[in-house]
This record gives sequence, structure tokens and C-alpha cells, in this order.
Amino acid sequence: MKRNSEHFFSRSRRSEEFELVLLPSEETERRLGRVRAAMASHGISAGLVSGNVSKFYLTGRVFVGWILITSDTVTYYVRRPVELRGENVVYVRKPEEIDFSCVGDGVLGLELDTAIYSVVERLGKAAGVTSPGNLSVALRDARSVKTAMEIELIAQSGRMQENVYRHIPGLYRPGMSDLEFQIEIEHLSRLSGCLGQFRIAGDSMELFMGNVIAGDNADNPTPYDFAMGGAGADPSLPVGADGTIITDGMTVMVDVNGNYTGYMTDMTRVYKAGEISALAEKAHHCSMEILRALEKMGVPGTKASEMYEEAERIVKSHDLHAYFMGHRQHAGFIGHGVGIEINEAPVIAPRSRDVLAEGNVIAIEPKFVVPGTGAVGVENTYVVTASGLKCLTNMPEEIIELH
Repeated sequence: MKRNSEHFFSRSRRSEEFELVLLPSEETERRLGRVRAAMASHGISAGLVSGNVSKFYLTGRVFVGWILITSDTVTYYVRRPVELRGENVVYVRKPEEIDFSCVGDGVLGLELDTAIYSVVERLGKAAGVTSPGNLSVALRDARSVKTAMEIELIAQSGRMQENVYRHIPGLYRPGMSDLEFQIEIEHLSRLSGCLGQFRIAGDSMELFMGNVIAGDNADNPTPYDFAMGGAGADPSLPVGADGTIITDGMTVMVDVNGNYTGYMTDMTRVYKAGEISALAEKAHHCSMEILRALEKMGVPGTKASEMYEEAERIVKSHDLHAYFMGHRQHAGFIGHGVGIEINEAPVIAPRSRDVLAEGNVIAIEPKFVVPGTGAVGVENTYVVTASGLKCLTNMPEEIIELH
């Protein structure tokens, strides 16, 4: 299968140039503008960016160092790699060399949701700050609304992920285990350009390249907030394929890595071996009904909690609530933001305070676990537009036969 290299940043440019900021200047200013506006709304006068995700968002690359942002300046403090260049690039050996004079009497924001406590203490001491603001919240807000460039990068990942999923039935061989099937899918994904990296926002979720869940393994609870988890191949990563042999009457749910551009799509499709139960077919069609309803409902200004309530209403109307978002263990959401990470804002959950905004990119995944058959349901990635949700993972949603 020919590798698709469609990307805003060519591989040759990344290897041959040493500009620190790889984004076009207009895009850089656009993203900095969003971060500055979010900082101001949270009372932060200067923000010190330290996380890889945030640095990638603001520059198009990952490096070891920090980005110091004020209302009118930005300075890139770099430790590694050497030889990066550009305006306002300063090489330092340690954070104590950062010039924090621009903070003045204002509030310095640090990424408190992700930074290590000892690092926060060191940065605070270097800046002469005892009570830093939480820059993580401002960055979350800024990144939740995607630029046109980000949306196109996500759409590219979606097209490339679709192409892999269309070839999945050809990877199946009778007698395979779910783990063997997953490895074949991962192999094809990597050959097709998948970067393999699976960034997840949050403090506890761990995953490799995704989940391939066969039969009743879908009903094995995991430590994580997944609709279906699976026992996993080892207690060190208790999620996903566990070696179940795929046999007639089972579904196989495929939810694997969609990171082809540094920006991810999240897509789930269901495959089946032989005939499956009528209950599972009913639940799968209920999932598609929910998606059609939320696609119309998902306009800017819609409360995320109301979208969850509508999904739950549809589920109850079909008397499928016992299987919705899990069976033995239920997940507490049906959708989440997608971008550089999985589980960005907004979150589609019953107690979510998020409100949809134009340019949000969200994955919606109304799924069901039916004992004796396995997991069913569809997950698509959408961008929020003025007329509703526009799908970025356009592949048939019906259950697909494995031969």
C-alpha cells in the first residue's frame, strides 16, 4: 500500500531546516493571539509554556525548553536541540537563566495540570513567584477552537485513517486472535503514514496504538474511563486485546490510532465474524441514530450536557440503557475534543460545563456492549460549524463482514 505523505510540513523541510518555528507567520500570530486572549481572561499576565503539546501547538515542533509569552512579546528559551534559530530564540542551560523581568507585578502562569511539582517549585523560585496562575486552563481554552490550518491537518489524518480502515477486512484470517488482528492493523497503519504516537490528555489514561476488542473481552472492566476496555495482554497495560480467538457470532470493534499529521482523528468501526445477535444489530443502529441527531444539534452555543441528554433519551427510547457505554462498567461520557491529544475540550458528558463553539473538533462515540456478542457502535470525528457537525471520518458505518 502506497504511503500517503500529504502534510503541511514536508519531511524534507523538517530534516533540512533549523528554524525553531515551523508554522507560517500568520498562523503563529493567530495561535499566540488565542493564547494571549485566554491568558487575559484568566488573569495571567505572562505565561511560561513547558509541555511538549503546547510547544508543538505554538511552533510546529517539539524541543526541550520553554516559551515565555506576554501580551506583546514571545521568547523561545531552548536547551535542546542545538542550532535552532529564529527571532527571539535564546539558548539556556537551566530555567534560572530565563529573564522573568517581563512579569513585573503581574501573575505568572505555569502549566500546573501537567508539570511535575518539583519543576513548578523550581520555576517559581527562578521567577520569584510563590503563587503562580494555572496556564493549563488558558491553553486548554485556546486550543479547543481550531484554526483552519489545524482543521485541515485533522481532515488529512481522517482521510488517511479511512484508507486504512477500508483495507482492514483483507487483513483478517480465520482463527486469528484479536491481538494478531490488531498487530496487522497497526502494521498497515504505520506503513500508511501513521506516526504511532497516541497523546492522551489527562493524568492516568494509557494506551498503545488503540483498541481492537473481540467478543466478550469488550465487557472486561479497565481502570480507565472507556466504554469498553478489554483485559489487555498484560496487567501492566490493562486495556484492549487479550488474545481472544475471533469466532462466529462475535463483533470486533476497531478503534486505532489516527495520528498521521501530529493532529489526530478518532474513528471506530465494527466488524463481525458470521451472524450476530439481533440485539447487537439494534444497538448498532441506535448508535447511528444518535449520531444523526447530534450532527444536527451540534451548532455553536449548544451545551455539551444537553447533547449527552439527547443521546441518553434516544437510548432509553430503544430500551438499551443497560448496554450503553459499557455493560458491567459504564463510561461517563459520549464524546470529547480531538486535536494534538485525545480528550481535549469540549467533553460531551452529563455534568460538562462546556458549550460548543465554531471550530471545536470533537469525537462522538455512542457505543454499546452486548454480552455474548461484543461491542457495537460508531465513532466519528467532527468539526463544529454554524450549520451543525461536519464529519471528518467519512467511511460507511454499517457493521462490516469479515470473511
